[in-house]
Amino acid sequence: MIAVENNIETVKNIVKETNLKHIAIIMDGNRRWAKEHLLPSAMGHKKGVDALKNVVKGAHKFDVKYLTLYAFSTENWNRNQDEVDFLMGLLASTIKNELNELHQNDVKLRFIGNIKGLNADLQKILADAENTTKNNKGVNLQIAINYGARDELVHAVRRILEDGISANDVDESVLQSYLYTNEIPDPDLLIRTGGEMRVSNYLLWQIAYAEIYITKKYWPEFNEEELGLSIEEFGKRQRRYGG
Repeated sequence: MIAVENNIETVKNIVKETNLKHIAIIMDGNRRWAKEHLLPSAMGHKKGVDALKNVVKGAHKFDVKYLTLYAFSTENWNRNQDEVDFLMGLLASTIKNELNELHQNDVKLRFIGNIKGLNADLQKILADAENTTKNNKGVNLQIAINYGARDELVHAVRRILEDGISANDVDESVLQSYLYTNEIPDPDLLIRTGGEMRVSNYLLWQIAYAEIYITKKYWPEFNEEELGLSIEEFGKRQRRYGG
């Protein structure tokens, strides 16, 4: 127990000393994990929900204020329809089943992406969850659903034009104010599970200066300990911001 507590304090100190505020995660490998364990893909996705819960708890223990998770991309609609339907149902049931515990643990939920592209029932579940947790002061948990970074940028530009902002008045701060993440800081650390070496159309604007950590662990295998290891690696990096 003492060793575990000491490790938590070590990671917390890294978070504080490096001013690590925001971690974004590409949760990859559910299906590959299931295949290696001779299980249907659905079991991998269900196991991935357990990993999500563990990581949120880890973020709280390590004093990470913002956590953004890539749950469903704009490209994921191209998957088998049965899998898409299962994922939408799993998302709805998970939010309903976990909302009370998240609320009790002071987690503030936000959902980013083209939420209007989801079915009406799911939109209501997401809106209710946001409303229930809107005044919470703990971990700020953003879940990206029907999200694609290119789509986000197109959406931002369209809104800028609709608002009549002239071309000469558009700068980085204006564009950033129209992004889904306009109320939170950019990620300091981007984690990708599953070993793939790409960012998959995720937060392309926001991760301009994020440190990237790739682990071969599949998402169902990722837990509080793995989160701590990624933060420890982050603590070894020298962030130059192009300087």
